[in-house]
Amino acid sequence: MKSKKNLVLIGMMSSGKSTIGELLAKKLNFKFFDIDKIIENETKMKIAEIFKIKGENFFRNLEEKTTIKLLNFSDVVISLGGGGFINETIRKETNTKSKTFWLNWDLDTLISRIRKKNNRPVASALNNDELKNLIIERSKYYSKAKYKINCQKLTRSEIIKKILNLYEIN
Repeated sequence: MKSKKNLVLIGMMSSGKSTIGELLAKKLNFKFFDIDKIIENETKMKIAEIFKIKGENFFRNLEEKTTIKLLNFSDVVISLGGGGFINETIRKETNTKSKTFWLNWDLDTLISRIRKKNNRPVASALNNDELKNLIIERSKYYSKAKYKINCQKLTRSEIIKKILNLYEIN
């Protein structure tokens, strides 16, 4: 029997939420939404530009509005931005209206992946120790997801299979 709840991926920036989300949506025959991409399309600005020009508060308000609106759809997979689940309203709504999956990786893997991309406004000004602290701090919120997927030694296919198994049977 197919689950009726939406599926929401959470986790640190560069944890693979968008890539895994698109693949999950195809397998489930759901629509896929990437919150950051939607915000970039609506504002016609990159996230880094929004942070620089309009500020983080502007972005976080837009992120909340966009997420809450999409959670009212059905048969969707949503990729939250790295900081989205820290917002209490978003966290409560996603856990109520969907099944939440935390894509968890070890610190070194995340830092390496984040450093490969230079478009992360929250992380770009941080040194590695500060970035580790940010990951540890955010993990306290991510741990409130319904499911934690330890991705470290898994292939993309194995991550998807694990999520689908948990999604379908619970």
